[in-house]
Amino acid sequence: MTDRRIPTAPLGENGPEVGVQGLGCMGMSFAYGPADADASRAALERALELGVTLYDTADAYGAGENEKFLSPFFKAHRDEVVIATKFALAIPPDDPTRRVIRNDAPYIREAVEASLRRLDVDVIDLYYMHRRDVSVPIEDTVGVMAELVREGKVKQLGLSEVTAAELRAAHAVHPIAAVQSEWSLFSRDIEAQVVPAARELGVTLVPYSPLGRGFLTGSFADAATDLTAGDFRRQQPRYQGANAAANAVLLEPIRAVAEAHSVTPAQIALGWVQQQSRVHGLPVVPIPGTSKPGRVEENAAATAVELTGQELALLEPIAGKVAGDRYADMSFTSAGRE
Repeated sequence: MTDRRIPTAPLGENGPEVGVQGLGCMGMSFAYGPADADASRAALERALELGVTLYDTADAYGAGENEKFLSPFFKAHRDEVVIATKFALAIPPDDPTRRVIRNDAPYIREAVEASLRRLDVDVIDLYYMHRRDVSVPIEDTVGVMAELVREGKVKQLGLSEVTAAELRAAHAVHPIAAVQSEWSLFSRDIEAQVVPAARELGVTLVPYSPLGRGFLTGSFADAATDLTAGDFRRQQPRYQGANAAANAVLLEPIRAVAEAHSVTPAQIALGWVQQQSRVHGLPVVPIPGTSKPGRVEENAAATAVELTGQELALLEPIAGKVAGDRYADMSFTSAGRE
């Protein structure tokens, strides 16, 4: 495996250059079943060696445990990494298994202080609104976030799963550096309105789940039978039963293109996302998640994959044929509100 460092891309119009691929850290302590802490730490170090500098977490990942886990790595490499975390999924005191979306000012201020403590840093580089509470005007939410910038607690602002209209309204209050949304060969709804709005405003797109939560890699065929009971993917309709069986057929062209390039299907799927930067004319920094150093190397190598026009055409129809939604409740996504 090569030690070639990945290229860089700007994080927002006036932000820092970051590796053109980031690292999603959620699975190191949350959502995808048990993780090996030593392997996760090795994955973090290997990613940095390869030029991955944007590290993505959230206060909701393991009820703060993910931020705590990442803290020693961030402290050891503070000047080399860009820390992204999020607020909005609050845990009700009477039910720790639930999440409630909150965008109100008191909660945001409480959340940022808690994240700063868990991360043990003086400032968060990129602070996202994780999900949208439609009962709170987004101008009010971003107004509070902008105060955090002025107070030196946050450097840049991001939004996750927002519509184009919400992005424009937010950007009018304070520049938004990044929008994080699901974007992959299986999920392309943001291309209709969100991507053009981001391009117009100079906002970087940060695709999460660019590998379809592992389904595009062939690592599992049916979440209900192949994954452990606590795995988050068992709740997602497109990865279960008849939907999963229908969607497995859609992987064939990905495998064919991978064979032609002598790379893995994962590298084709991720390379496709990386190539959307040129297709749509804006910075795109996907954050594939893994807790394994070998997968970090595989993912980073995908930044060198170049798909031909014919290959892009072969992959084009896949998203339109996917069976099942990406969440059981799509109202929390931009697609559910566009």
